Amino acid sequence: MRSNMRRTGPAQQVWGLVMSFRGLKAVLLACGGIGAFVSATVDANAGGFAVREQSAYGQGTSFAGIAAGGDLSGMFWNPAVMTQFAGVQSSSSYTGIFPYTANSPSAGSWLALGGTSNTTDAALVPSMYASYQLNPNLWLGVSFNSPFGLSVHFPDLWAGRDYAAGTTSLRTYNAAPSIAYRINDWISVGAGVQIEYGDASLYHGISGVVPGSGLTPLGNASLSGTGWGYGFTAGVTLTPTPATTVGIGYRSAINQKINGSLTLPPPPISAGIVAASTTLNLPDIVSLGVRQRLDPRWTLLGTVEWTNWSRIGTSVISAPPLPASPALTLPFQYQDGWLFSVGAEYVATDRLTLRTGFGYEISPITDQVRSPLLPDNDRIWASVGATWQIMNGMSANLAYSHVFVLSTPINISAASGNPWFATTGGITYIGDVQSHIDILSVGLKIRWDELAAAPTSTLYHK
Repeated sequence: MRSNMRRTGPAQQVWGLVMSFRGLKAVLLACGGIGAFVSATVDANAGGFAVREQSAYGQGTSFAGIAAGGDLSGMFWNPAVMTQFAGVQSSSSYTGIFPYTANSPSAGSWLALGGTSNTTDAALVPSMYASYQLNPNLWLGVSFNSPFGLSVHFPDLWAGRDYAAGTTSLRTYNAAPSIAYRINDWISVGAGVQIEYGDASLYHGISGVVPGSGLTPLGNASLSGTGWGYGFTAGVTLTPTPATTVGIGYRSAINQKINGSLTLPPPPISAGIVAASTTLNLPDIVSLGVRQRLDPRWTLLGTVEWTNWSRIGTSVISAPPLPASPALTLPFQYQDGWLFSVGAEYVATDRLTLRTGFGYEISPITDQVRSPLLPDNDRIWASVGATWQIMNGMSANLAYSHVFVLSTPINISAASGNPWFATTGGITYIGDVQSHIDILSVGLKIRWDELAAAPTSTLYHK
C-alpha cells in the first residue's frame, strides 16, 4: 500500500492532510445547504453544489421558460416577472429530493477498504415567494431560498476516505427583497439584493504511512463554521407580442466569507482546535427564458442558463498559527456550467394545466478535478407537472423529475494531474460513481386579495 503515497516527510504528509480538511470545511460552510430549511444533496444540485429546485411550477418543465415567468417563483431567476402577478400574491414550493450515489474503487486505490453504498441523503427543499402591487406599475417582493447546498455521508473506512469520510452537512439561508417596475406594456425591469448566511460541518479521514504497516488510517478531523455573503439580482421581461414573453435574469456572484474551526485527532497528528477562515467565490448565473403561446391551450417553453463556476478557482484557507506554506487549499478548478431545456404547457380544462419538459445539463466538474465529495457529471432531465385550480385565488402545483447522471469516473493520482491529489500529501484514489436522482415537488400559489374578496358561494369556481 506504500505505492499509494508519495515519499514525503511525516510533517509534510500531515500538513497536506490538514490542508484538505481545512478546505473542505470552507466548501461546506461557504456553499451552504438550506439552513434550517433543508439539507440539499450534491447530486440534486444544478451542477457543482448549486440547488436548482426552487419552483414546483418550473420543475414540471425541467425549468424551461422559468425566467420568462408563468409563476411567481420565476422571480428566483428574474425579479422582473413580478409584474405579471397583480394584487397580493405568494407562491411556495416543497421539493423532496431522492438521490442515489454509490462509489466503486478500482485498481490503484486503497482497495482493501472497499467502496460505498448510497452516500447521498434525501432532502426537503422549501422555497417561498411573495409580491405586493403598490400601484399599476410598481411591485415589491421577497423570496427565501437556498441557492447552494451539500449533504453526504461516507463510511469511516473506505478506499477514498482521505477525500470524503463521515458526514458533511451544509446549510444556507438566502433572503432576496426585490422591486419591479413595468415601464410599459412590453417591457418590465426588476432588481433585488441577496443576503445569505451559511452554516456547515465536515467530518474527514486522515491516513499516513506507519512503519511496518504501510498506509494506515490515523483518525479523523472535524470542521465547522458560519459566515455571511451578499449579492444582488436583476432582470427584464420583454413582451414583443401578446403571445410571446422573453425573460433575462441575473443572480450575481457571492463571495461567501466563512469563519470556523478545525478539530484535529489525537497524536500523532497533534490534537487541538485551530481557528480558520476563507472566502468561497460562488458563481453568478444568467438565465434566458422564452414562453411562446401557440393557441389558447398550447404554450412552448425554452431555457438557456449559464453558471460562472470558473470563478470559484482555488480557495485558500487562513488557519494561524499553522504555517502559511504549504497553503491550505480547496482546488475546485471548475469550468462554467450550462443548462438547455425545452418544454410545453397544455390547458386541459378550466382548472387543470399539464406540462412536461426535457433538459441537458453540462456539469462544471470535469474528469480532471472530480473528487468523491462532489462526484458531479453531465445530466439529462425528464419532467412532468400539473397545476390544479383549487378555488378562486388558489392553485396547487405538482411535479416529478428523473435525472439521469452520465457515467462518472474519478481519478485522483499523480498521473491524472487532479489537484486534489496534493491536498492529502499524495494518496491515490481511482474509481467510478453510479448516480441518479428522483425529485418530487408540490407547491401552492395564492392571490390573497382575490381569495379574501371571493364570495363564499363561489369559492370553488374558477
